Amino acid sequence: EDTGRRERWREIVAHRDDVLVAGFDVFDNFLAIEERVAGLRKVRIRPWAGAREFHIDSDEPAYRMALDANEEVSSEIVRYTYTSLTTPRTTYDYDTRTGERVLLKREPVLGDFDPSQYETEYLWVPARDGEGVPVAIVYRRSLFRRDGSAPLLQYGYGAYGISSDPLFSSSVLSLLDRGFVYAIAQVRGGQERGRRWYDAGRLLEKRHSFEDFVDATRWLVAEGYADAKRVFARGGSAGGLLVAAAANMAPGLYRGIVAHVPFVDIVTTMLDESIPLTTNEYDEWGDPNERAFYDYMLGYSPYDNVTAQEYPALYVTTGLWDSQVQYYEPAKWVAKLRRLKTDDRLLVMRVNMEAGHGGKSGRFEHLHEVAEEYAFILDQAQPGRG
Repeated sequence: EDTGRRERWREIVAHRDDVLVAGFDVFDNFLAIEERVAGLRKVRIRPWAGAREFHIDSDEPAYRMALDANEEVSSEIVRYTYTSLTTPRTTYDYDTRTGERVLLKREPVLGDFDPSQYETEYLWVPARDGEGVPVAIVYRRSLFRRDGSAPLLQYGYGAYGISSDPLFSSSVLSLLDRGFVYAIAQVRGGQERGRRWYDAGRLLEKRHSFEDFVDATRWLVAEGYADAKRVFARGGSAGGLLVAAAANMAPGLYRGIVAHVPFVDIVTTMLDESIPLTTNEYDEWGDPNERAFYDYMLGYSPYDNVTAQEYPALYVTTGLWDSQVQYYEPAKWVAKLRRLKTDDRLLVMRVNMEAGHGGKSGRFEHLHEVAEEYAFILDQAQPGRG
């Protein structure tokens, strides 16, 4: 008997343009679905018996849930992991009958860490075309006033359909404890708002990613979340492209920019078919051998759009052995910036002679790189820096 015929299929979870299903676990009495909806990764419980389906609750507005190991199909308990900008990775058991949540394990944080001292918010920022861009922020309660006095570090990625979740980072605490606001802008190009959010930030729609990032920064400043003179941007790889493009589009908006292994020479790289990633990534950036894609990429490529203007202070990193974004891309970009920019702000190029695309290896070695990055940001955040 042919049990694979389409007419025998039964729809269990209908397609929705604004939702991305990331996984599921099947139980005797319900289906547990891990999905991205309204920017966040949640767990939805769908009973088989027709009772009302629901999302597992969170105590915070910005977070990420994910299904953990669920081996017993007869169980009424769902095990899942949870993290947020204020909560380290935590494992819970959730009773679908009673709604009771039991904490099983939470990753420890060294030092005197008290999560109640920090506050996270989930904001919807209007982009210039009317779309709502989700932005997750975190700050230390005792140091934050929404009066335009706080320095801001904004992170973004926005490519390949990779979503930027509001995850806990112990190293970010170092900035929060110095009065910083930390923000994650979920710009188009990720899949935080479903597949359409990805499609709206790639190929001939790629400029939406940059515009979303810039618009998010301007909104946070206008709404008093950040000091207009102490705004910093950070991104790596395709996120390095994001912040480098923002530096060309809105240089006066940022006091400093951190670009890790940035993909900044788009046209040249995508024309070189000898590079392993090039032809495979035509689906992401387009094929510059076609005129429409060539012209569009040339219009936003950070290297090709460096002009004689003032730029933010810049901290640029690369690895000599990087096979994904070869070291000469940021090297060319930095050289052109040094030749054309009209300011005397700091421009640092940090070349790791032993690393590849992911930076230093080893459990703690990465923290040395974070320390250097933060030293740059804190130096530039000092009052009086021009």
